Amino acid sequence: MTATPTSRAWMHYAKKILWLACVGLVVGWSLWLLYSKLRGEVAADPVANELLASGGFWISLKVIAESIGRSIGNVPATGYLLASLSALMAYVALAWYDRIALIHLNRHQEISWPFIAACSFVTYALGHNIGASVLSGGLVRLRAYSASGLTAVEVAILVALCSFTFAFGTVLLLGITFVVHPEIVQPLDALIPFLALPATLVQGIGAVMLGLCGLYVLGSWLHFKPVHFRSVHIVYPRLPVVARQLMAAPLELIAAAGIIYFVLPDTGNPGFLIVLGAFLLSFSAGLISQTPGGIGVMEAVFLAVLHTVPPSDVIAALLIWRLMYLLIPLAISLPLVVAFERAQLRRTG
Repeated sequence: MTATPTSRAWMHYAKKILWLACVGLVVGWSLWLLYSKLRGEVAADPVANELLASGGFWISLKVIAESIGRSIGNVPATGYLLASLSALMAYVALAWYDRIALIHLNRHQEISWPFIAACSFVTYALGHNIGASVLSGGLVRLRAYSASGLTAVEVAILVALCSFTFAFGTVLLLGITFVVHPEIVQPLDALIPFLALPATLVQGIGAVMLGLCGLYVLGSWLHFKPVHFRSVHIVYPRLPVVARQLMAAPLELIAAAGIIYFVLPDTGNPGFLIVLGAFLLSFSAGLISQTPGGIGVMEAVFLAVLHTVPPSDVIAALLIWRLMYLLIPLAISLPLVVAFERAQLRRTG
């Protein structure tokens, strides 16, 4: 007995509503946790505590905002400079993702670096802010690369390989972090109880992750055969492509985490590898939840992992990250989209 079109549509709608409700609960709970932690930190100041006690929710938000504003103002100019350079390096590495995929497709000689850089920049600027980055990124790339002669199948492979490059770099760096700093997972048990894992198990998970990365490289070295699915032929990346992935993916992730690291205070700073691990865990959780910019999720993870840093300084660092990695690129990308569409209209007009 098969479901009717009406029942299938209802089930699809119900699943969508359920997923949105789950995402909403995660974001809402994360924001409440964030508010509670910040309010607790601000309350350590007797004057601020008196204001919090006498005022309501909006007064509390105002006091918290002033505390975060002071943290942002305390970041030295060198911190902002290094964070800006890190953001620039991250987007250069993201453009390298596309270039690597085009090398894999053997179409890199037909498309210039400036076009690749502009397309990649717009893709990630929109995807990171809107959410559903694979879908939104795929649509932007389909529009841009189709105009440059790529087929829809080639664009799909390009999107898949770029996503895989990101995942490959995440697994590689998380594996290293888990092996070197297995204690990074323990503070997260307050958020997710089953993450209260012994250090040896976390190191074992890290070793498995590194082993999987090694198997991927080994498969390229052994020249695994292509996979055929109807008219689609999936070719295993060659060693030159894999070698570029080994450089580009860690570079992008390290640079993106560097934006946060360089604007954190020295006091209580646990070191770059812990900050990198917190970034990988929180950013991946944000992508899975499909919340734009990982709002709420990133804050919850960072506050748990960087518990030695004052919460207002952590939130200030994440606000600066969002400005440099999300909002400024979004503002720059919109005129690029308009310019591209105008050029396409003139070409077809």
